[in-house]
Amino acid sequence: MSADTQYRVCATTGLKIFGSTQALIKANAVAAVVFLAIGGLFGLGVALTRWPDVHLLPMDWFYLVLTAHGLDVLLCWIVFFEVAFLYLASSVLLNCRLAAPKMAWLGFWLMIIGAVLTNITVLQGESTVMFTSYTPLQAKPNFYLGLILFAVGVLIACGVFFGTLVIAKDERTYEGSVPLVTFGALTAAIICVFTMASGAIILVPTWLWSLGYIGHIDPLLYKLIWWALGHSSQQVNVSVHVSIWYAVAAILLGAKPLSEKASRLAFLLYIFFLQLASAHHLLVEPGVGTEWKIFNTSYAMYLAVLGSMIHAMTVPGTIEAAQRKLGFNKGVFEWLRKAPWGNPAFAGVFLSLVLFGFLGGISGVVLGTEQINLIMHNTLYAPGHFHATVVLGTTLTFMSVTYLLVPLLFQREIMFPRMAKIQPYVFALGASGISLFMMAAGTLGVPRRHWDITFADALFPYQIPSAGFLMMALNGISAVIAATGGVMYIVNTVASVFFGKRTGDVPVKTYVPKGMPVAARAPVAQAGSAGTLYIPGTIVLVGVFFISFVLYYYVNWKYLAEVWPLR
Repeated sequence: MSADTQYRVCATTGLKIFGSTQALIKANAVAAVVFLAIGGLFGLGVALTRWPDVHLLPMDWFYLVLTAHGLDVLLCWIVFFEVAFLYLASSVLLNCRLAAPKMAWLGFWLMIIGAVLTNITVLQGESTVMFTSYTPLQAKPNFYLGLILFAVGVLIACGVFFGTLVIAKDERTYEGSVPLVTFGALTAAIICVFTMASGAIILVPTWLWSLGYIGHIDPLLYKLIWWALGHSSQQVNVSVHVSIWYAVAAILLGAKPLSEKASRLAFLLYIFFLQLASAHHLLVEPGVGTEWKIFNTSYAMYLAVLGSMIHAMTVPGTIEAAQRKLGFNKGVFEWLRKAPWGNPAFAGVFLSLVLFGFLGGISGVVLGTEQINLIMHNTLYAPGHFHATVVLGTTLTFMSVTYLLVPLLFQREIMFPRMAKIQPYVFALGASGISLFMMAAGTLGVPRRHWDITFADALFPYQIPSAGFLMMALNGISAVIAATGGVMYIVNTVASVFFGKRTGDVPVKTYVPKGMPVAARAPVAQAGSAGTLYIPGTIVLVGVFFISFVLYYYVNWKYLAEVWPLR
């Protein structure tokens, strides 16, 4: 048996884990955690500088650190973890060998070289162009070259993922349709190809421009194509972390989706429409036509959020249906009260689900409304929104599922289980504060990218309301709390991987809390629906969500009405 076809059978899940797959997942996951640590440290520096009473970094260092922060957490940490997930969702969940492991390793090393090269170039101090790197700001050539190498590595990983699906079908390693989790990963991979291709289309000529071979890059054209990379990458994130929500519910509770067809349709809608939400970054551009803006902020917006609205019902409904099957039927919310809140994987995923919807989802639709966008886009409201989506949605989910993946892939027990239990709550509290207080500061006019919110050296000074200073102080405190949760995660993960008690192939009882069943291979590896729509608790939660959305939408239109007299 060749090295690429050697495998072990996980005693807890019954899944085949091939040696080459396990090594690649480990490598990408470790790289992800390393870049999270680096990027998180940069992010803390940004937050403490924006806190006027602390104002930690000088101006040049602030913009440098902000550039590196966006690169390491929005790109490196998340994408490395997503590549690991693609290999898990294909090779592991389908009990199939990985297609072209050597190509997968090539992709990994291209990603490493690209990420390190871009980081070094930024830290050298001559490529402080922020994560968006808008032209006519020009970075050193290696900044763009590193991003291009990284993108090529990701495209190779997507190709390996698609190839693995073909092998699994040819070798009939699964029955029926691919599992819902794998289908969600397929959605992410398809969007990722579009995303990386968009990046190549604009970054390659920009690299040549930085080398002096091209004389001019049109700023509006750059923005238009770049956001097909920048925002569509968030749609990859959403597809992956929603897939993980379904996976964790299946692993811990034996949950099956309420309706396979509805959930798959929601993922399919992501492919067709969700990247239309990229438009909200372009609504302040005078070079984009009015008709296009109106279409994208009205009819297209409904299509863009429809998939997430379906998941907003089916994911908590899936959990409720599973809990009720386990006997937690009293009242409307016994299923929720008796959920395994002591399990960090469940706690983190459910917190992510709620906070992503209430903070990220609602604020995203509000920010996607053209008239409101015009007064909020260049304030801290915008980063407050995407911290709710990327941090509370994606990062918190990835942290949570790690507590299941360490025993599965590294065959080690979690080193500090008590720390693991509270870590998702600490991180969620801090990240929620960051998002809320940034958005609040944005509504008070605090600028998005300025080093000094007081504009002390401005020719025409602008006075921020005193409440704005309070919001930035609370944002700084929240960043410290989130950083504490991040350190807890990194310390526990690293300690578990290197020093945790070896489990071998012995069933891992600590996967689930006492009294909960071990959901073996069937819920994750096979398709199926819960077969019940009696989910009153979920209906109440969704009702609260829609009421909150309507009220918040009204409040923002009220803010907008206050600026109309200025005309």
